Amino acid sequence: MKVYLLYPQKEWLNPEPYFDEKAIVQDLGLKTLFLAAAKEVVKEDGKVKRIREADLYLEETMKKVVMVPVEAEEILYRQEILRDCLQEENFIRSLYELACDILDQWDRLGRRAGRKAGEGSPRVLVTKIHVLQLFVTGLSRLKRLLEEYGGKHYSRGFLALQGRLQEEFSDGMERTLKKILQDVAFYANEKEHTESVNAPMENRPRILAGCSVGDGLKLCHFRLQDVATDSRKYQSSGGNFLERAQEYLGIRGKNVVYVNRDASLGGQTDLLEYTGVEYIVSCCEPFFKAFEKFFDQLRFQAAFYRGAVNLRAYLERFQLPYCYPAAGSGDCLKFRELKEFVMSIEQKMTPVGNTCDIEGKSLLVVTGANQGGKSTFLRSVGIAQVMFQCGLMVAAEHFESGVFPFFFTHFTRREDSAMNSGRLDEELGRMSQIIDHLGQNSMILLNESFASTTEKEGSVIAYDIVRALTEAGVKVLTVTHLLSFARKVYQEALQDPDFGAVFLSAQRMEGGRRTYKMIAHAPELTSFGLDLYDEVIGGGGADGNRVGQSS
Repeated sequence: MKVYLLYPQKEWLNPEPYFDEKAIVQDLGLKTLFLAAAKEVVKEDGKVKRIREADLYLEETMKKVVMVPVEAEEILYRQEILRDCLQEENFIRSLYELACDILDQWDRLGRRAGRKAGEGSPRVLVTKIHVLQLFVTGLSRLKRLLEEYGGKHYSRGFLALQGRLQEEFSDGMERTLKKILQDVAFYANEKEHTESVNAPMENRPRILAGCSVGDGLKLCHFRLQDVATDSRKYQSSGGNFLERAQEYLGIRGKNVVYVNRDASLGGQTDLLEYTGVEYIVSCCEPFFKAFEKFFDQLRFQAAFYRGAVNLRAYLERFQLPYCYPAAGSGDCLKFRELKEFVMSIEQKMTPVGNTCDIEGKSLLVVTGANQGGKSTFLRSVGIAQVMFQCGLMVAAEHFESGVFPFFFTHFTRREDSAMNSGRLDEELGRMSQIIDHLGQNSMILLNESFASTTEKEGSVIAYDIVRALTEAGVKVLTVTHLLSFARKVYQEALQDPDFGAVFLSAQRMEGGRRTYKMIAHAPELTSFGLDLYDEVIGGGGADGNRVGQSS
């Protein structure tokens, strides 16, 4: 039985994440996002009453799923399911909690000890009966849950899951399994609290005896069938599980069991009872194997959508717009009122939104004053791109982008005391690794890269690398203080219509006031020191007159 809530035709089998996912998580602050997804916001009368402690499993699941990009059709598939979940939050909560409950009970029954540990003992048989009961109960609950919300689901994922469950756990199979469990319940009830429960069944039978199975699996009408010098195995008549189980239920007198040749029949009651019940439970083995991994997958895949519901609560709490992004062509990137989601969670505020259209352009260069929101803007794009590529909603009124499975970040890092080489060497080393892992449909975000050396040297390095990347078809978004580099690519863009580039600057109003808006603008000075000079010494403010002046 397959879940298929993350992919249309496959389960989650630990696919490859982004290259250097650790750097992406660090640069974009995604730990905050994962943690928020793991916390449920409890509301009363539309107001936040409390935030529950983080569910560590949710947190880890969100990290795994978010950091694996998927294709455009898979994004759309997840968005359909997400719409169902956001429309009916109680459903996805119940689905996730059901899977967690079943697995918790299974763990208490000793799942982690391994299925083969202690094979051949009554205790193992009792455990198998309990696990079988757990699976049947869990699947019955799941069927009822899907039926309850069936008329409210429109996604392919949930409709297909309901159909598969009805086919592979039909009403007829459900009734048969419950009848079997009813018949073997006596064994679990009797043996569970007796001293003999741990006794191994080491003596394999040497006399083949026939018997009938009465009500409650009580054995009767014994008849000697054969005496053998070697052990013999019971050979089933074949057929699938359901046929075998129905045979057991309908023709009880044809079951056979084993006893020891050198012992009296009366002394073999426990062995006869054990063998009869073991055979009946073994008929259910195919059913167990069919659903053995189902609940693990159900919990994992439901956790992703459960986390998405929690994220929606944060979007609403801070009055952020959100949308289901559209997958465009490979050179597409445009958005309206995009906001930095992580910052809103950390600072409990509503950040300024930005609008931009870079469709058909390979390069975006952002310059301007320090503390003007440039890095925040770049992070907002990166966060949105990652959320889009795993099927989540995005904090924007509109977001459309190509799918870039080769996604990279290269942000400036603080000096590390443990670093054996200089910062520039470290930056170049990271860039070299990124270049080695580029592929078709690549995007890279550069935040103040190569600023650890002189402006002149850094500009040369930045220009050579950025031009090589864009010529290779990589979409490059860079925030830079390297004015010589920015001006050079700006002049090339003016002279070469085929050189697709967009230039933005952090907006400043009269007096130097920051709006944290990125506007179309030629590369400009970025020195915060000059702003202070104007304010303290010059008696004026940055009014934009310096645009185009040298640094």
